[in-house]
Amino acid sequence: MTRSLGTFVMVGASLAVIFGSAAALAQKQGGILRVHALDSPPSLSMHEEADAVPARATMGLFNNLVMFDQHAKQNNMQSIVPDLATGWSWSEDETELTFPLREGVKWHDGKPFTAADVKCTWDLLTGKSSQRLRLNPRKSWYHNLEEVTTNGDFEVTFHLHRPQPAFVTLLASGRSVVYPCHVPPAEMRQHPIGTGPFQIIRVQAERTDHSDAQPGLLEERPALSRRHRVYDHPRRVDGAPRLCRRQARLDGDVDAAAEGRQEPGARGDL
Repeated sequence: MTRSLGTFVMVGASLAVIFGSAAALAQKQGGILRVHALDSPPSLSMHEEADAVPARATMGLFNNLVMFDQHAKQNNMQSIVPDLATGWSWSEDETELTFPLREGVKWHDGKPFTAADVKCTWDLLTGKSSQRLRLNPRKSWYHNLEEVTTNGDFEVTFHLHRPQPAFVTLLASGRSVVYPCHVPPAEMRQHPIGTGPFQIIRVQAERTDHSDAQPGLLEERPALSRRHRVYDHPRRVDGAPRLCRRQARLDGDVDAAAEGRQEPGARGDL
């Protein structure tokens, strides 16, 4: 049977994925995880897409300021942990949220990550930037955000119109990633640059997207060395039925398939 597939390959820095008993979790470095994806993303720009497909495809490319602990059973205020930030603190009136930032972090193209990138990202999201997103589905999240200011290269402060203690949960969302200041939004749609554990190295329309993980961007590296995303081709040339995700598993075309939940290894935590 002839199959026409699209594949998204994310290459990580370090571990083999092993399924099975707890004893099998003595993981070794390297390995490729092939994951069946529910659909092909319309673009690779996290901030310009509303649904989960682009987020699943690109989440491993980026980092947040803070994030929900990936090992916690449930997301809540207590499960938020630093990511690009090293911590956070509120002003006495709870209208200023300050983040000291990690030093020595680099974007995939080798340029240094600084506080200016954080300010640029939220200026873009709130419409204050000279550049514009083609779509901005989460602009309403930040209606209470007055501005973002920098204090040197490694500290940023979010200034709110009024107290909003849960504001930090918005920043912990998997869609609140930091974009690079030096890469225009149009380029991020096809060739996104991030600081995350995976890096795009090739994009082939409707067929394959490859990404490689970068060692040393942050302290922890993913055990997975490569991640493939496999899509059903939306229009079969030969008229054959679309490949069922379960059949793909049975045939050995993929190692795992999402059933409406977060895909394995999306954040490089495998």
